[in-house]
Amino acid sequence: MFTFILVVQAIVAALLVTVILMQKSEGGGLGVGGSPAGFMSARGAADFLTRSTTILATVFVSLSIVLAVIASVQHRPSDIDTSLVKQAPSAPASAPAPATGNNPPAGTPGGTPSNGAVPLAN
Repeated sequence: MFTFILVVQAIVAALLVTVILMQKSEGGGLGVGGSPAGFMSARGAADFLTRSTTILATVFVSLSIVLAVIASVQHRPSDIDTSLVKQAPSAPASAPAPATGNNPPAGTPGGTPSNGAVPLAN
């Protein structure tokens, strides 16, 4: 039901945009010319397009409200998929091995200064 109303609203929105663009604006717009007499005269077309715009806008707003109500009523809490959760390791992780080598730690005599400067050779 929600999907059907959503599709109807998309169609109404497309029709609304089309009707609005067909109306003659101050700058000329995309106005449609018609025969000088009868229903599609300049006055008749303007009245028809104005009424169509009002009706389509009312339907669009009404559908928006209906969709919001349906969405709030059908709101279901989402289920969390736990199938991809990493399992806890069976053995605890080993502690990192201590650093070995002839290099003294940074910032100590004979090592790299702690301020990032490189000592000059004498």
